[in-house]
Amino acid sequence: MRFRVVSDVPGIARVAAYYAEVWETTEDVLSTETLHCLRHAGGATIGAFDGDELIGATTGLFCPDGSVYSMIAAARPGVGHPLKLAQKDWAVGLGARSMRWTYDPLVSRNARFNLVKLGAIGTEYTVDFYGPMRDGVNDGDESDRLTVQWDLTGARETREPVPAGDVTSTAPDGEPLARTDGERIWCRVPRDIVQVRKESTELAKRWREAVRGVFVHAFERGYAATSMSRDGWYELERR
Repeated sequence: MRFRVVSDVPGIARVAAYYAEVWETTEDVLSTETLHCLRHAGGATIGAFDGDELIGATTGLFCPDGSVYSMIAAARPGVGHPLKLAQKDWAVGLGARSMRWTYDPLVSRNARFNLVKLGAIGTEYTVDFYGPMRDGVNDGDESDRLTVQWDLTGARETREPVPAGDVTSTAPDGEPLARTDGERIWCRVPRDIVQVRKESTELAKRWREAVRGVFVHAFERGYAATSMSRDGWYELERR
């Protein structure tokens, strides 16, 4: 496996097609033209390759405040972590000290990757970030997003969440949704929201609204998302 900045016209077009394939859409996720503009503005698309096969890609833009905004990332299983580290190397090479991006807070595997594997922190919850989305992965759902901030200057220790305290709300499946011990808050999300969405858009919508209620209220009170358990429990702590 090797990583390189993709800057040639055929290579960028290939990445654009790869993004569309991953998001199961015939429309552009990020068009070839947009990826070229981002490169011209100081950003970079980094591809992961197994021989000549493209197996992952991520696109980021260097921001005026000296941070990097990672716009999109997609990769085969096992490729995401080294791909993100390759993007980190590019960012640090430009002098960046932090990187931020958004993801769907209902996707537990992404939450664990971002908060535990990388050690990022969820700092902002935005309701319907993109508005309606019509790709094969997100169609029929609102696009709430959690913004995470990744400190590129050092590693952050994380712990496995152990939900405790009082149950404060119930999830659509009838099990506890949120707990608190008075200081920390724990919030549960589905094991696989993508599958839930395929089976029942109404159930997915109820999960969205339930989790949104917990996060919006917590973030208004100064909490941040700091960890995610293997069985789908977020841990939120006061910043």
